[in-house]
Amino acid sequence: MLKNLSDYDARNMIIEIGKRMYSKNFVAAHDGNISCRVDEDIIWATPTGVSKGFMNEETLIKMRLDGTIVSKGSIEPSSEIKMHLCIYKENPDIMGVTHAHPPVCTSFAVAGIGLDQAIYPEAFVNLGTVPCVHYETPGSQGAADSIKPYCKSHCALLLANHGAISWGRSLMEAFYRLESIEHYAMILLYTGSLIGKRNVLSYGQVQDLLDIRKRLGVLGADGGIPVCAENPSTLKDVVTGYDTIEEAKRYAVYENPDITHCPRLTDEDVERIAAAILKKLK
Repeated sequence: MLKNLSDYDARNMIIEIGKRMYSKNFVAAHDGNISCRVDEDIIWATPTGVSKGFMNEETLIKMRLDGTIVSKGSIEPSSEIKMHLCIYKENPDIMGVTHAHPPVCTSFAVAGIGLDQAIYPEAFVNLGTVPCVHYETPGSQGAADSIKPYCKSHCALLLANHGAISWGRSLMEAFYRLESIEHYAMILLYTGSLIGKRNVLSYGQVQDLLDIRKRLGVLGADGGIPVCAENPSTLKDVVTGYDTIEEAKRYAVYENPDITHCPRLTDEDVERIAAAILKKLK
């Protein structure tokens, strides 16, 4: 069993994570929920109907994994605590769970698209694949049952038409994974919809990352294999800038048919690209 946090530390950590969720726009109004295990059968959790950015210790709830309330204020636990309890029961290594609605990965969840492209080493090492599980009414037992098969093999999921959930060997690790899901989803959005191109890692390159993941002992090391390419990308180094003023002048206009350098972006280019990205995000 991993080292437990004290009640005091667990409550403070939940409040801190709630503020981070709120400040990063991962939740709106009363969205999301957070929990932290302090003993084999005991967790602290967030209540229903309270903004995660404005919680205090008196609002938090202490409960057993069977759902029995140990202590609470005047507010009941969130109905979505069923998902948290399922994860803790299925995987005794889990010490923290976070659930939120980050805009980009939630958009993938609404579209029913999991995050499983081998394009970003950090995402694969830290998360594995992030499946999108089928829709169930939020707060229902069905929602908890839908994630049950993944609690040991994965460390994060998208919930169809709902949001994202992540877990870890500490509450902070669970939250970092929530951040990583949103970052991964944003890169998939940019490369798929804005840039329109992705260089997918090969089977061999993914195997190297899988070996790293196992050596690091990342929780959920069997978390699925992403879609891979048969062969490594043949993309050569993209060179920007020039060695001399004379060389820059030669390549400043597109007169050289053998141009191999990438001209620097002008201020107008930057503004145009930024405007296109903002338009897509809106």
